[in-house]
Order: sequence, then structure tokens, then C-alpha cells
Amino acid sequence: MSYILLVPRIQIHNANALSSPYTIGFPAMTAWMGAVHSLQRVVQSSGLDDVEDIQFSAISIISHHMNLHSYQGEGDYIQSIISTGNPLKKDGRKPSFIEEARCDLTISLIIECSEVPGMFEFDELIAFIDKQIASKMKLAGGDIIQSQPCQIIEVYEDEEEGLQQLVRSVMPGYALIERKDLMQTYMAQNGNALDALLQGLTLHYNCTEDENGKVEWSKKGIRNQKGWIVPISVGFQGLTEPSLAMEQRDETTLHCFAESMVTLGEFKMPHRFDSLDDMLWKTHYNADKSLYLCQPKIDSIAD
Repeated sequence: MSYILLVPRIQIHNANALSSPYTIGFPAMTAWMGAVHSLQRVVQSSGLDDVEDIQFSAISIISHHMNLHSYQGEGDYIQSIISTGNPLKKDGRKPSFIEEARCDLTISLIIECSEVPGMFEFDELIAFIDKQIASKMKLAGGDIIQSQPCQIIEVYEDEEEGLQQLVRSVMPGYALIERKDLMQTYMAQNGNALDALLQGLTLHYNCTEDENGKVEWSKKGIRNQKGWIVPISVGFQGLTEPSLAMEQRDETTLHCFAESMVTLGEFKMPHRFDSLDDMLWKTHYNADKSLYLCQPKIDSIAD
């Protein structure tokens, strides 16, 4: 039996939509995993009874609504980021700043709880998490406007009742999953990761006109899979060995230079999953390749 902590319908304002150095859209998976890890640390140090060993071992993100702060004028081909208006300097000039892509969105958090003591009562824990989310917590760099009360759902391995209850609670919505299989297919054809990423996202069409003037459009290229395919940032690869950096704010934690790991993902409705594990994510560290990743739980089970 699994215990699922559901935090439904969280409305977030000004979340970070710059998910990697070259993609803008839904916040990075690392942002959600980091927020849940921070919540776990707060819970474990809360002083509540029997919560010291509880682990938030896996999560899923259900997207209900997203509004990217962008503007596209009449006749414009591209969209522009709507930036913040910062106060002028003393001499009247505009201050230098880095443009940040922001978005407003509504999501539900599905959190798998493990190491739960037997006969554990969740009422006090749920009340504490509701208060924490309402008062202090931020998600993906954004401010939480409001959320519905948390729920605990019991999911049994041999029963579908718990999973069906969970699906009903988060519909309509879309779960974000990884589509590493598509990247592997495109890289086998192309060999270059960036080109493979673009090929998985770009649609090409041919226009033909017959002798009667009838125009027909046809899709060409290698992208033929169904689904809502998007680029997603799933972690980092270290470029240097972890070490202490000069003037770092945390004097005890090792740091290293790293680059974002971007792959293909898919937004998929929860009722299309046969198992809860298919929509859950876990953290993964590969010391040999210096990879700090968020990966599907089914991959970690296979490992």
C-alpha cells in the first residue's frame, strides 16, 4: 500500500518559466522536486510526532492551467517577454537587468509518502502542510495565491480504487512525463542531441496545388508521434569537480559548475495511465557521469 499526499489546485503567480538557458515554458522539473524536498525537510523538523523518518520519495505534477507572460502584437511573428518595470537610476537611466520569463499557473502536486509508521494519523500532518503552503512556501520561484486542502489517498497494489480516486481528483489536467524514448529514436537517426530535440518538436508541411487550383497540405519529416510533446529540463550535468567556492554564501556545501539537461516530455491526461508509478518522478545521482537528474520512477525501479 502507498500513501499519496495530494495538494490540489495550487494557484501560483510569477513562477519561473525560464526552464533552461534555451527553453521557455513550463517550469523545470528540478524546481518542483526542489520545492517538495524543502517541504520534506520542514516537516521532519516540525516537531510533530513520528514524522522524522517520513520521506516524500516521488512526485507527479498535474498542470491545469498556464499563462505565459508574453505579448504578440498584430502582425508580429514572434512573442516578446513581458518584463518587470524597475525604478530608474538617480540619473534617469534604466537599470541593467536580466530578462526573466514568468508565468501564472495552476497545478496539483501528487507526493508519494514512504517510511510511514504503522497506524500513523495524518490529520496533524495535513494541517501543518496546509498552513505551510498558505503562509511561507514558494513553488518554482512563484508566490502561492491559494490552494485547496491537502488529502491523503491510499493506493493498494492490487486495487484500482485508490488510483481512480486520485485521477478523479486531478481531472481535468495533464501529467508531465519524460519521453526519453523519442530522443533516443531521433538521435539514432541524427546523432546530434540538439538537432534531435528540434526534430521532435518541429512540424513541417508541404503545400501542393493541382491543375484545378486546389491546394492540399501534407505533413513531412520524421515527427509522426501523437501527443503533446514539449522540451523539459530534467536536471544538471556537472562540468567540474565539487569543491568550495570563494565568497559562497553556504560555507559548508560543495559547489560545481553545471549545465542543464534538456530532453523531450509529454503532457498526458492521468486517466490514460495504468499505474501510478508511470506518472511519478524521483531524483537520481550518477557519480560516474556527474549527473543530477529527475527521472521517472519506473526507470529507477528498473535500475
